[in-house]
Amino acid sequence: MAAPDLHQLLRDEQISPAGLIGVAEHEFFARNAASNTPIHTAARHGHLHLAPPALLVASYLLAKNDSGYTPLHHAASGGHLDQFPPALLTSEHLAIRSNAGYNVFHVAAAHGHLGQLPPSLLTAEVFGRTTDLGNTLLHEAAENGALDRLPPDAMTTSRCDLTNGSGESVFHVAALNGRLDQLPPTFLTAAALLARTHSGDTAIHAAAETGQLKYIPAPQLTRDLLLATNDRGDTPLHAAAYEGHLKRIPPALLDAEILRVRNYTGIPPPLRTAMRRGHQSQLPEPLRPRPPSRFDRWLKELGFVAPATTEKAAEREPLNFAKPP
Repeated sequence: MAAPDLHQLLRDEQISPAGLIGVAEHEFFARNAASNTPIHTAARHGHLHLAPPALLVASYLLAKNDSGYTPLHHAASGGHLDQFPPALLTSEHLAIRSNAGYNVFHVAAAHGHLGQLPPSLLTAEVFGRTTDLGNTLLHEAAENGALDRLPPDAMTTSRCDLTNGSGESVFHVAALNGRLDQLPPTFLTAAALLARTHSGDTAIHAAAETGQLKYIPAPQLTRDLLLATNDRGDTPLHAAAYEGHLKRIPPALLDAEILRVRNYTGIPPPLRTAMRRGHQSQLPEPLRPRPPSRFDRWLKELGFVAPATTEKAAEREPLNFAKPP
């Protein structure tokens, strides 16, 4: 029996344990194009029960592929750790690292299967272990949208404050990947949202860019928070205006002054950026440019531009909020 056929049979559960009796042992370790053995495949898809009992031992179940991943890693990815012999679910075996520094805890956290491990193994030290990129278990969960599938009490503010090799906290990673809603609202404090990465970005800027500002509790989402600048001088409003997420900001916080804030690198203010990007409808009514009148169109035909209809004029001229422009 060729190795690729054995991979397919174990993946799709198209064979019974009795049907594997005549298969030579070495065929269970023939690697496919991804360097996985049939044991890796069976572990990933939850079909280890098909493998001969003689193969369900540490020397086989902990064998690494070319990327350094074991069948135990694959079982954690597929959510089938419950099929592994309990004797193999030890701190030592779960700490085996891939070539990129991912242990079984990292893989289980990334795929939302950390709850399949005994709670006694999920210690504070385990939650502090990092990959080669510096990611902790919570970083991996945040990046893959699995924060809401962590075991109870796994998420704490101190663990969310830990940073990876780029200086990103769990708040940054969750905001960048659109997962801010999976964090407890009480965790989203100004201090957490304003912590800077090594490149000077903050979680509040990432949240504005990905449209996640709506998940920040109203008492925390203040004018000062929206005016916070990163190392480039951008405010969260610049990011929200560029990506079309001004609608995620409470209208009471959007006024002419805050939307005209410039950064020191010459980037246009949020008001002008929103107009250039076609997001005028997200601006407060008094700040939206009026449609050109017949007189405006006539002036344009003569080579003139009505000042009140240009975005520069809308940005420059003071607005009277008592009556529409």
